[in-house]
Amino acid sequence: MAARKIIAVCQSGGEFVTNKDGSLSYNGGEAYAIDIDEQTKLNDFKTELAEMFNFSVESMTIKYLLPENKRTLITISKDKDLQRMISFLGESKTSDIFVMPSEEATARNMSNMPASRSSRTTVSEAGVPLDSTADVVAIPTEQGDLDLANETHLQCLPHGSNDENHRRAALQWENTITGVDQRFNSFSEFREALHKYSIAHGFSYRYKKNDSHRVTVKCKGQGCPWRIYASRLSTTQLICIKKMNANHTCEGGSVKAGYRATRGWVGSIIKERMKISPNYRPKDIADDIKREYGIELNYSQAWRAKEIAREQLQGSYKEAYTQLPYFCEKIKETNPGSVATFTTKDDSSFHRLFVSFHASICGFENGCRPLIFLDSAPLNSKYQGVLLAATAADGDDGIFPVAFAVVDTETEDNWHWFLLELKSALSTSRQITFVADFQNGLKKSLAEVFDNCCHGYCLRHLAEKLNRDLKGQFSHEARRFMISDFYAAAYAPRAEGFQRSADNIKGISPEAYNWVLKSEPAHWANAFFGGARYNHMSSNFGQQFYGWVAEAHELPITQMIDVLRGKMMESIYTRRIESSQWMTKLTPFRDDILRKETAIAQSLQVLLLHGSTYEVRGESVDTVDIDKWDCSCKGWQLTGLPCCHAIAVFECSGRNPYDYCSEFFTVESFRLAYAKAIHPVPNVDRPVQGELDQAPVIVTPPPTKRPPGRPKMKQVESIDIIKRQLQCSKCKGLGHNKKTCKGSEIIC
Repeated sequence: MAARKIIAVCQSGGEFVTNKDGSLSYNGGEAYAIDIDEQTKLNDFKTELAEMFNFSVESMTIKYLLPENKRTLITISKDKDLQRMISFLGESKTSDIFVMPSEEATARNMSNMPASRSSRTTVSEAGVPLDSTADVVAIPTEQGDLDLANETHLQCLPHGSNDENHRRAALQWENTITGVDQRFNSFSEFREALHKYSIAHGFSYRYKKNDSHRVTVKCKGQGCPWRIYASRLSTTQLICIKKMNANHTCEGGSVKAGYRATRGWVGSIIKERMKISPNYRPKDIADDIKREYGIELNYSQAWRAKEIAREQLQGSYKEAYTQLPYFCEKIKETNPGSVATFTTKDDSSFHRLFVSFHASICGFENGCRPLIFLDSAPLNSKYQGVLLAATAADGDDGIFPVAFAVVDTETEDNWHWFLLELKSALSTSRQITFVADFQNGLKKSLAEVFDNCCHGYCLRHLAEKLNRDLKGQFSHEARRFMISDFYAAAYAPRAEGFQRSADNIKGISPEAYNWVLKSEPAHWANAFFGGARYNHMSSNFGQQFYGWVAEAHELPITQMIDVLRGKMMESIYTRRIESSQWMTKLTPFRDDILRKETAIAQSLQVLLLHGSTYEVRGESVDTVDIDKWDCSCKGWQLTGLPCCHAIAVFECSGRNPYDYCSEFFTVESFRLAYAKAIHPVPNVDRPVQGELDQAPVIVTPPPTKRPPGRPKMKQVESIDIIKRQLQCSKCKGLGHNKKTCKGSEIIC
């Protein structure tokens, strides 16, 4: 069967004019006829048109009008578009094709083209510029959407400027309003189209009527007859333009003083870009809006517009709280054995949310050390809040999230509740060592909830408190030495080392010495601590997890939790795959440490004392009891790996050092930690309405407000209070001075 042929009447060089009924007609220019069919390729068609109209193939745009719709121009940009046009024509033998320069080519030539007031009432697809006589482009106010108190006052670049991107953007909107009988799905869609239309045609307007049934708008120009009236189409939800006078007699004088634009309008403009760049900065927003639309925004205006755009993309922050009952049930349904619970206050406002996935619970109990770090991170979402987290360490010292909670504020009561939920989720009989702050009621709550636990005070928080308490009493140099000695006392493995460092503090200040003794060294000094914290001294171990929080904390609460779930799911899968390739008995990080200790052990001398006890001589003399897994240097006990002294004994006695490593550092334990998977939670952002209706509890947002000022995007880090590293004046190396420099002994 022969392909159906169409005569394409190709026109260029004229201009579009809007008729009284809203339809478009094309006046002027040249016209040629070309035969095309369903087999015609767009590139071949463009090549022939380029020869006819003296265009380059890259700089042309091809458009057409449907037989029954003379109001909307349709672009042909690929072969399928050309085939669809032929199909749409039905029995018609001809089709009007309009060939014009592309938007880039139009923008390049725009400043050299003549301008007239009539361009405000024409559809300038052929490159007719905006009116150069008007002083500013004006955006009207959406009175139906926002109160005047919420409007943002902006400035605009002159029409006569050479901002090509601004003109190109305006050209895209010249036909958003076509005339009588044009329909919209809602009044908000109509108002947005009106916004864009007014920018493209350079006028300002005001609402005479603006309610849920009808909208009447007139031009602000004195005596200008431009009017438009739209109302709801009877028996439907559609909005239809019923009357329109598209003629302007004003010359832009009414808009010389500037104009108003709503934050919602600016938000709708940047919404699509935020899909690609969620971290779109307000400064970049302001720069892009000015460059592309000629509109000047200050930082706060751009920031508020970004907030609106984010909510349009991500959903309502308020609605996310109403979804919590459904969300918690879905977590438990898709991840059986998980704990997901929340509480509300008496007024039904959100109070607390606790989440612990079954994969995390099993992984901690089967493959991780009984060591948990407790810390918090502020949330800078619309309703603020704080995230409380319990993290552990896997066999390769990677972060392993166990549980987390979102609470309204960080209080003693909320921490106590979090620990109760954590204990209920874990239900383990092992003695757990916690590394956590001693304030915010944690000291009391840990002792009450986990009665057999060991609480290691976070050294970072302790040192910060010591630094604060000493500030003002001593010079910076004196405080630096005391903080340095404090850290040395904490890390000292034996009592005599602790006492030496404490005496150094006493030599500077007896008051500081007393402070150290009263700070309960049994909770933070290695020499006296009774738990097993594997030389982890600070509670901020889980920095990777808090990095995930920083990426998602501005999302609505359900989406934020789901982002964290996704990060944990990905981490579990990745580490499970990585560990399947490991061929060693210990994890890579621990295996490297053991090999380094083995290299040091080669230079040590071993003497048998009696039974399983040995004396090892090197830079110091240490005693090793291999049956008790004990060395007088305390390195074996503190880290869970044999120290160089113990390894020297093993090699001397023919034993394998790998048999004397903590079981938690083995590849087998690592794989057990990541054996279970976290599964997706469907419809987290758009739950099924029927299921939401059955939610037994109503949850409203907490009564909190974002504090004034620019929000902090990251958790505030503690000041650097650790001793500054020495730098050798001879070799410029760190960690020693010229007296202890070994480089001076090397002969070049």
